[in-house]
Amino acid sequence: MKKLLLSLAIIASVFTGCSSSDDEVITGPATGEISGTITANQTYAYGNYTLKGIVKIASGVTLTFDAGSTITCDKATGDNALVVLNGGKLVINGTSSSPVVFTEKSAIPGSWGGIIMYGNAPIKGAGGLTSILSEDGNSLFYGGDNPTHNGGSLNYVRVEYAGAKLADGQKENNGFTFYSCGSGTTLDHLVSYKGADDGYEFFGGTVSMTNAVSYGNYDDAFDWQDGWQGQNNANWYGYQEVKGNFGMEIEACSNNNAYWPKVTNVTLKRAANCVPEVAGAIEIDAFQFKKQGNGDFSNVIIDGYGTYTEGATTYTAVAVKIQDASTNTDQVNGSKIKMTNVKINGSTPQTGTGSGSFTTTFPTGQYTTSAVSTGASLTTGNWSKVGNTNLIQ
Repeated sequence: MKKLLLSLAIIASVFTGCSSSDDEVITGPATGEISGTITANQTYAYGNYTLKGIVKIASGVTLTFDAGSTITCDKATGDNALVVLNGGKLVINGTSSSPVVFTEKSAIPGSWGGIIMYGNAPIKGAGGLTSILSEDGNSLFYGGDNPTHNGGSLNYVRVEYAGAKLADGQKENNGFTFYSCGSGTTLDHLVSYKGADDGYEFFGGTVSMTNAVSYGNYDDAFDWQDGWQGQNNANWYGYQEVKGNFGMEIEACSNNNAYWPKVTNVTLKRAANCVPEVAGAIEIDAFQFKKQGNGDFSNVIIDGYGTYTEGATTYTAVAVKIQDASTNTDQVNGSKIKMTNVKINGSTPQTGTGSGSFTTTFPTGQYTTSAVSTGASLTTGNWSKVGNTNLIQ
């Protein structure tokens, strides 16, 4: 009897296991449309989604995307962007082999607004203002007193063909735009690909970014203002082709700050025949400092910044341009711009000036060179490839 009961138990367990397996249905990637304001926590499983309109994540709400997902918008439907409002969180769980990709149907630079995140970390705008109206078309105030603001975690994310001017057609957007975001926010392994404005722009705040690629963006590879002061930035790679302005445009809204951002391991490359975004605006240098912009940069490679001819005039790019006399006096002479272990591949002059008649000479130890600098150190994978193109040249 015991043997019979044992045999029946085994048979029952086998059929139970088979039944569970047989009931499992594999449906493939999920699909759906994302629109409007997200007012409750939402997780989008691996899938192919459509983003329609200016999608906003409300305060107190977390929106999550699983690895491998693709989110596509269509400029033919109107303005599109993904906006994280102050207090909201965006969590993107991409991986090296399965990044999360935000793209646009036409594959034309400037076709949507990209990812825009708001926080309440400190800023210092023009005139010392601590709260300013955004320039992205959303017309929202940013700035606050919370340096550890947490807007979520963006890991292995690629934004393609962004940089649209939303609303009135005058406001700027980038691949990634961060308004007063704080140090509690994670930005790691990001790619901004072929946008019509900057790859990344920081408007104040304390957030840092690691392992970032800016590829083929029409304006600057990296840009900031309003007293951005991220301290733990590393492995930034910028590659400019076809159109492109400065590798980095650095300003502080004419505030002579006693703080500055720090970035280690930087590579800025410019392809041959890359021209400025707009004729007449000779913005072709690797680093440009203006309006009291400053920063600490180490282990830097500058490659391909050469000459540009417009009409009968040929302009020569420099590695570091100091645009105005006040920045030269307060930031360079005041030892608030520091560039160490800089390697220039080619004949690009080390420094140059913009408007005004002044000479830039860095204090001892504030600008040093090295023949063995390595620049950005990035491990390639699906996250850093578009089609068959490896974005890390």
